[in-house]
Amino acid sequence: MRWLFALLCLTVTLAAPASTTPTLNGKTIDKVLVIKSERKLHLISRGDTLKSYRISLGKKPKGAKQREGDLRTPEGFYWIDWRKTSDKYNLSMHISYPNARDQAQARAKGVPAGGMIMIHGTPLDEEYPEWMFHTLDWTEGCIAMRNIDMREVWAVVKDGTLIEIRP
Repeated sequence: MRWLFALLCLTVTLAAPASTTPTLNGKTIDKVLVIKSERKLHLISRGDTLKSYRISLGKKPKGAKQREGDLRTPEGFYWIDWRKTSDKYNLSMHISYPNARDQAQARAKGVPAGGMIMIHGTPLDEEYPEWMFHTLDWTEGCIAMRNIDMREVWAVVKDGTLIEIRP
């Protein structure tokens, strides 16, 4: 009788769908859309916006990033390609900037394209509370969010997700 019970348990376990893909309301995020002029990051599933967040951009938010150190946030199509915890900015997800077009444009101008563009949280600093950062464009070209929002995005956006950044 025990072997029958064990066989039943094994059958149920093997038949149950194993899902390791993070979801939001049961839907997989297949795109992150950033609209710089609106200061919004949207989580997209099959063309539908599931959730939107307020963001901060680089200190010079107008125009696409053209070179290292220009304090601009890139524009174009990229990937979320890796992530890490950050002592300075809580959680961070790397954007695959520069793409081939960005590299070619920088090379044509004879300047470095730059890199290390991230979506990240805000500093954990007693002197400057998080709310101070939330309405400013303060990064060096990254996309910043409140830490509570960053934790949500971190949980539902997997590495390899497309990110489109529009003006």
